[in-house]
Amino acid sequence: MSYSDETLPQPDPDSSPGPTQTQIPPTIHQLSFNQDNTCFSAATDRGFLVFNIDPYRPLLRRDFDTGLSLLSMLFRFEVFALVGSSPSFSAAANTNTKALLWDDHASRCVGELSFRSPIRSIRLRRDTIIVTLLHKIYVYNFSDLKLLHQLETTSNPKGLCEISQVSGPMVLVCPGLQKGTVRVENYGSKRCKFINAHSSNITCLALTHDGRVLATASSKGTLIRVFNTLDGTLIQEVRRGADRAEIYSLAFSSTAQWLAVSSDKGTVHVFSLKVDSVALGDDRSNSASESPISNYSALSSLSILKGILPKYFSSEWSVAQFRLPEGSRYIVAFGQQKNTVMIIGMDGSFHRCQFDPVNGGQMTQIEEYQFLKP
Repeated sequence: MSYSDETLPQPDPDSSPGPTQTQIPPTIHQLSFNQDNTCFSAATDRGFLVFNIDPYRPLLRRDFDTGLSLLSMLFRFEVFALVGSSPSFSAAANTNTKALLWDDHASRCVGELSFRSPIRSIRLRRDTIIVTLLHKIYVYNFSDLKLLHQLETTSNPKGLCEISQVSGPMVLVCPGLQKGTVRVENYGSKRCKFINAHSSNITCLALTHDGRVLATASSKGTLIRVFNTLDGTLIQEVRRGADRAEIYSLAFSSTAQWLAVSSDKGTVHVFSLKVDSVALGDDRSNSASESPISNYSALSSLSILKGILPKYFSSEWSVAQFRLPEGSRYIVAFGQQKNTVMIIGMDGSFHRCQFDPVNGGQMTQIEEYQFLKP
């Protein structure tokens, strides 16, 4: 890996925050889960925070001279990709165009990638670093930061890009060059496929760990579509609601049996998926205890009316829901424990909920914490 002379200020593990810093919580700029959902991190106006999920506990707090706009973890390794931020506009033009690889064990920067425009997102694999700009995505080899590939996209202000995490050739999904299309780049077969996912702009993507199944949402936010990335076929379509919404996050369970969705409406939805074992390449169980029969029975009772009633009435709706206060952005992921969903909010909240896979309905909250509180 190439080394950089530029390092972030070294955090002092023995220092304690002053009274003003203790009383005023940091401002969160970005929240994310790590690749296996065992940790979550927060990039703040002071540095970054990392928390263990099960059991919940703070793991790391690092304060720097400048805040961070983006942070990406690599599983539970002490290596982070950091993108700076600054309260002044002119300074921000410089700091958010540079990605630094931070070795927390050594408390120093060990690599740097610089660009001419602001970085929108960063994704890490054990062998690859993916940096997304407004119109381009760059793929780098992790060990020596050598540029491997670059892709062009339509305007991508959210930095939408997801990658597979299992060992072996990478699958990458991102917006295509046309509105509503998704590009699937399979580095194993060296094939590129474009999926016409929606008629409006893509606003959210999710990919299973093996890269075989893709979930998409558009700016309308009413329908979520699930695709097979190998051939681009539509597997399933589920409905979040009837009115427009901004989808904040999509997340698959580890077996792709469930899909969680969060939006600006303040409700987290869990949908049952029909991804079969052939598409997934796993041994998913189809036992009655795992199948939400209430959702399917409601759907089948309307199946004879398809083509007569509007599509709205024959839609597949969520099995379980959890309501949160509107006005904050929430990110969802599935927990290590069976039938659990974790929710982290830009308001500094952490929720762990459990859903009933058979009867569905309102989820039960198991834990709640305010992780910005000292």
